[in-house]
Amino acid sequence: MNKKQIVVSVVVVAMMTYLFFLPVKGLIKPKDTKADKANVMAPNRKAAAVTVDMVSATAKTAIGAALTAKINDLEGQLKNASETDQLKLQKQLAAEWDDVNQPAPAAFYYQALARKENKLEDWLNAGNRFNDAYKLTQDTLTQPVFVSNAAEAFQNALKLKPESLEGKTGLGVAYVNGAASPMQGIALLLEVVKKEPNNWNANLNLGMFAMKSGQYEKAVGRFKTLLAQKQELEPTFYLAESYKQLGMKKEAIDAYQKCKEMMPDPVFGQRIDEYIKELKN
Repeated sequence: MNKKQIVVSVVVVAMMTYLFFLPVKGLIKPKDTKADKANVMAPNRKAAAVTVDMVSATAKTAIGAALTAKINDLEGQLKNASETDQLKLQKQLAAEWDDVNQPAPAAFYYQALARKENKLEDWLNAGNRFNDAYKLTQDTLTQPVFVSNAAEAFQNALKLKPESLEGKTGLGVAYVNGAASPMQGIALLLEVVKKEPNNWNANLNLGMFAMKSGQYEKAVGRFKTLLAQKQELEPTFYLAESYKQLGMKKEAIDAYQKCKEMMPDPVFGQRIDEYIKELKN
């Protein structure tokens, strides 16, 4: 699988899996107690059971033999490296996994760097990759680990820079994904868009969470805000889905057609054609 194919598969999996198979609990009937907050912020009990080796082994099945061999070589060097060389190799491994759009192993390497050097950029990178990894998996063992680690990363980032909008956005997403305190997460995302109305990540996630709670009109507004800035596949797809749920068939079909133009992938195109056919019947 080449890098272009990897990017295509990651985008499609992110859209289809995250939207349809990972319900957000508590968005309609929120709970926001101190106990809930503590539950989200505390390290997950299963965290020790998931390691970078585990997620790397899974990721290697998606990247091909040549790239796997390169990463295996770097991993071998890391096992016997000095502390100084370890940092260099961890940075290299994080970048290699980033380059092939595999956020789970990249997240663990950024986390290792952040815990050693306590740099804002590393905490943000770790948190963003853990959120992305959560978005791409249905594994019930790794999901709580990813969200717990994401929350930890963004909390530490905000200690270093309390007004970081990227940090607040990421933490908001982690809180909603964690399900124990979703409204606290939504509040953080709303705080971000109040300060920066066109913030891409905050608007995208607010739109997706609105869809999950059945608030499709709100979702449409969020995705239109994004598409007014830049025509991208993910918000276009979610806009089409929102229109479909609102019964706005013509608008949904138009948006789905745009998705096909943006993603010239036969499998994705076939699925979109099925959606359009259903709307026309």
